[in-house]
Amino acid sequence: MLPFLYEKEMSKFLGCWFLLLGVGAGIGGLVFGAESGQPVRSGRAFVLWQLPNQTHSQMMCYVLRTVHGKIIVIDGGMTGDAAYLKGFLAALGNEVETWIVTHAHDDHFGALSQLLGQTDAPRIKAVCGSLPDLNWVKAHGVGPEDAKPYEQFLEALRKANQPRMDLALGQEMKIDGLRLEVLGVRNLEITNNAINNSSLVLRVSDKRKSVLFTADLGVEGGRKLLNSPYAKRLPADYLQMAHHGQNGVEENFYQAVHASYCLWPTPLWLWDNDSGKGKGSGPWKTLEVRAGMDKLSIKQHYVMTQGLIRIE
Repeated sequence: MLPFLYEKEMSKFLGCWFLLLGVGAGIGGLVFGAESGQPVRSGRAFVLWQLPNQTHSQMMCYVLRTVHGKIIVIDGGMTGDAAYLKGFLAALGNEVETWIVTHAHDDHFGALSQLLGQTDAPRIKAVCGSLPDLNWVKAHGVGPEDAKPYEQFLEALRKANQPRMDLALGQEMKIDGLRLEVLGVRNLEITNNAINNSSLVLRVSDKRKSVLFTADLGVEGGRKLLNSPYAKRLPADYLQMAHHGQNGVEENFYQAVHASYCLWPTPLWLWDNDSGKGKGSGPWKTLEVRAGMDKLSIKQHYVMTQGLIRIE
């Protein structure tokens, strides 16, 4: 139905010019139709990229370009993903209209934290989110591994004098023909799997396609949203799988979205639930989620392990 292009993951950097050339190849004027295989001119709708991880870790990074070239970033990945993202954004003009941080885990904000301290980093007009304060993270996270990176991130924002916007439940933003709807915000009352359950849930759409971003939302946060007035806005063409596609929201949540395409910010080891001893050897629930999604009418799965993916 909607055109897409797979782009093979670039090899580890041999230098900035190689990165810029690789990114440039990914932002050209033609993409291929998902069903027809015929070239389709770009520019009729927003472009979405799912970026690949540059470390062994899971991460999440999406870059959107509006029809007139405004750039929106969602999360960004780990500190080790910063160099790749920096080059990617440089090739797109080195200016970000809005940078959205979904929640307080460093595989989502680490790259931004790293870039904020660099003089040649992209200019960011505003950072948006629905983030908890540091004391809440200290109280309800899993210890220093959650609190310390988040404290450093908040300090990086302060030092950079970076403008911030706290998003509210039900808020809508319109950016160059793009509609962004806030369907879920921080859930401070949920203290089980607390940080993930305080993920921002965002629906992005134009006249041609819609995408639902769930970040790392868990069972409790998913139930809360399903029982809210905003559940009616869940249906979307594209669905970003919660918590990297494992141990996130329940199957009835995915049924309510009724997506045709799934976005998996999922590295290969997590995709195969492989702890190092082969497929299925790990403690993660990815294979169970994959089996559940097979029961739905999904036309295409876009998995991070496939490399850089562009959706027109």
